Amino acid sequence: MAVSALLPAVLAAAPLGAAPPDLDALWVRGDAAASERRLREAQHGAAPDDWGRLQTQVARTLGLRGDFDGARRLLAAMEPLPAGASPEWRARLALETGRTWVSAAHAPDAITPAARAEAARRYGEAISVAAAAGLDALHIDALHMMAFVEPAPARQAHWARAALAVAEASRQPAARRWEGSLRLNLGLALQDGGDLDAAGASFVAARAAYERDGRAEDAAVARWMEARVRRLQGRLAEALAMQQALARALDDAGTPDPFVFEELEILHRALGDPAAAQAAAARRAALAPR
Repeated sequence: MAVSALLPAVLAAAPLGAAPPDLDALWVRGDAAASERRLREAQHGAAPDDWGRLQTQVARTLGLRGDFDGARRLLAAMEPLPAGASPEWRARLALETGRTWVSAAHAPDAITPAARAEAARRYGEAISVAAAAGLDALHIDALHMMAFVEPAPARQAHWARAALAVAEASRQPAARRWEGSLRLNLGLALQDGGDLDAAGASFVAARAAYERDGRAEDAAVARWMEARVRRLQGRLAEALAMQQALARALDDAGTPDPFVFEELEILHRALGDPAAAQAAAARRAALAPR
């Protein structure tokens, strides 16, 4: 069923002058099912354009749970969009359709050449629409998704830098908040490409951006990656001190992380301290999901 067939009922239910929903605020981090419930609740009484934008996010919750066919059907049912559809609705529809073909949630064997081509086409559409409309956060999101289509480290670094340029030039808070994630992605691409010095610098910058935005959990991830680069560079004593400091900080916050103790185990063994390595391994095992 095309979205045009659904619009009369949506129009009848939409209150005049209702504020558009804040899509980001409706998401529950790490819980796609709860996010879907909140998004569907927000659709009740929503204006047509708001209903459509919400529907793209409902589809995304399906994709995050591996139901890419269901997500694609939901999105395809909205096409063609009404003539008056906003650029944001158009950009989100293209972006989320791209995600049904290629994303971080896909198994490697599901990403076929045909899937890459379709994802690139839809991400390219989202990039064009969002850029023309000045929708910086969506522009960045679509650019960063191209790194999943072109997974070679040099291409991933290219797309991270392209998205970072938009974020740095933007005055929109939602776009600026992408900086930490983009610098983290850039660091990973540089690390995979063998440029460990540049990767470490990118992780330092990612941590600073996360701390500026008050994102302590993400800042801790950047600290962990920075320390891991030190290990890969052979700077074992520095890496050990950094991971130990991170372990103490996370313990104090009540959020110990098994990956920190995994690194500590590796470092203690490399530095010739098997007893400390065994203690770190025990902490890691106690924290690992069962």
